[in-house]
Amino acid sequence: MHRRKIRPTGVELTELGFGASVIGNLYRTTPAEDAAAALDAAWDAGIRYFDTAPHYGLGLSERRLGAALRHRPRDEYVVSSKVGRLLVPNEHPAGVDTEGFVVHDDLRRQWDFSRDGVLRSIEDTLTRTSLDRLDVVYLHDPDDHWQQAADEAMPALADLRDQGVIGAIGAGMNQSAMLARFLRESAADVVMLAGRYTLLDQSALDDVLPAADEHGKSVVAVGVFNSGLLSRDRPADGMKYDYHDAPPELVARARAIADVCEAYGTTLPAAAIAFPLAHPAVVNVTLGMRNAEQVTRNARLHWTPVPGALWDDLRTRGLLRDDVPGAAGIRGPAAGRSPQCP
Repeated sequence: MHRRKIRPTGVELTELGFGASVIGNLYRTTPAEDAAAALDAAWDAGIRYFDTAPHYGLGLSERRLGAALRHRPRDEYVVSSKVGRLLVPNEHPAGVDTEGFVVHDDLRRQWDFSRDGVLRSIEDTLTRTSLDRLDVVYLHDPDDHWQQAADEAMPALADLRDQGVIGAIGAGMNQSAMLARFLRESAADVVMLAGRYTLLDQSALDDVLPAADEHGKSVVAVGVFNSGLLSRDRPADGMKYDYHDAPPELVARARAIADVCEAYGTTLPAAAIAFPLAHPAVVNVTLGMRNAEQVTRNARLHWTPVPGALWDDLRTRGLLRDDVPGAAGIRGPAAGRSPQCP
């Protein structure tokens, strides 16, 4: 699988990454054998970038990921985790986590973007994963903690990076405006952008992506299916968009994009994965994958040829913004093909 380098570091990510939130029992239980099989399938597919966080299943995701990777050649893969939510004993457990993960709540999350909190969080992650190092560390959802995150957490990560302890540093969020600030005003090398540069939302063209280009930094794109609406060849009523029921006008727009994709011999989900990678600042698309079947499907979609002319056609039809980049960066033998369009 092709790799792209996080500018300006030496860390290289495979174009497709494994998002380990779902193996932390996000929304429903993922059996241990399914999680292990998913990670084995990812490795077999050539995926070498794996992203996790303490938040995901109160450490369950980190433990499962570490168990799958610790006996593999360490220099062959890249692992990222996150800081900002320390896991501490829960003095008043109710039996199950209340933040979307089906796990016992013997621990709870405690916001902490202090220098000491960053160092403690990294040490705890290394203990849970049994890995010797983290290659990339992100600040996790610092939306309401800008000042401490910028003044304490990011400088702490920068010190570790400059010492060679960490390869690259950044922040991950569902919004783009603050991520652009991290790119412009901090030592961040990379940001993890959730849902804001997709076939249905290109708002990152207003802030994050130009900031990354201007400062020679990079973007990892996640949430490229926008919670499911872009995950099927033919979007259906009742599907989710950004964690809520998709409004009818967005379903109709997704169907219109699917029609154009079909005319070009590809599919909506394949185009959804390829689209962010057409931008020069984007180095990776990471997808949450719960079992081996999902990994196999997503790897196949990643390798499905997506003609570069598709983006031009979608722009002409008003289905993408006019300032979306064109065919540059699109892989596959079908690039440049001129189909019969509807």
